[in-house]
Amino acid sequence: MHETIGEHATWNWPVLGSVHADTILTTWVAMLLALGFFWWLGREYRTGNRVRKTQATFEAIIQFLSDLAVGTIGPKGEMYVPIFVGIFLFIWILNEFGVLFLKALGLPFGGSPTADLNTTAAFALTVFFGIQFLAIRKSGIKAYAHLFKPYVFLFPINLIEEIARPVVLAMRLAFNILAGELLLFVVATIIVSNVTVGSVNISVLAAVAPIGIEFFNFLIGTIQAFVFTLLSIVYLSLATADDH
Repeated sequence: MHETIGEHATWNWPVLGSVHADTILTTWVAMLLALGFFWWLGREYRTGNRVRKTQATFEAIIQFLSDLAVGTIGPKGEMYVPIFVGIFLFIWILNEFGVLFLKALGLPFGGSPTADLNTTAAFALTVFFGIQFLAIRKSGIKAYAHLFKPYVFLFPINLIEEIARPVVLAMRLAFNILAGELLLFVVATIIVSNVTVGSVNISVLAAVAPIGIEFFNFLIGTIQAFVFTLLSIVYLSLATADDH
């Protein structure tokens, strides 16, 4: 089996041009699975009298993100909690989708869509422009007064810092997830290449490595989903602070 990293099957769409077909398919499959799971989870509240472990787990996640948003933004942050919960859970699902070896089964989708910079750039730009909208709605043109502080001549540096935020969000998430997939790809290549050093068969020794790598990727996917959500909360807090 021949597999490459960084190459994507493409579709040619009007206006948009060439798009990554596997990334789009995987995102939609993950979205449908997520909607089905959360529909089932919500349905359990209506049919059961006791709280299941799955419900308790997600309630704890929601409460944690709620406390984080309100503690960072203030009481007004409560209205944004559903958005941050959605950001965290959807990015986490996309990150962890790469744990499934779907492409190895010959399916036209698989891998983590967040390993594709196009996906993370879309998330980052959505968050960035959403925050700009909220900041302008709250303070008008004064929302950008901080670009001239503490001195007017620092405006270019402050502007670069502002523009760099979505770039940092997108690149941090994409490259961390891609690094995990690259590591797994390298180990898989070693396994199928029957590499030996003297009397030691490196390929046999490497056969157990994917288990540890997948656990590592799972942790990294969770951490990166949290970091993306945390930075989104912090950026919104800075943009809508009363003394902005």
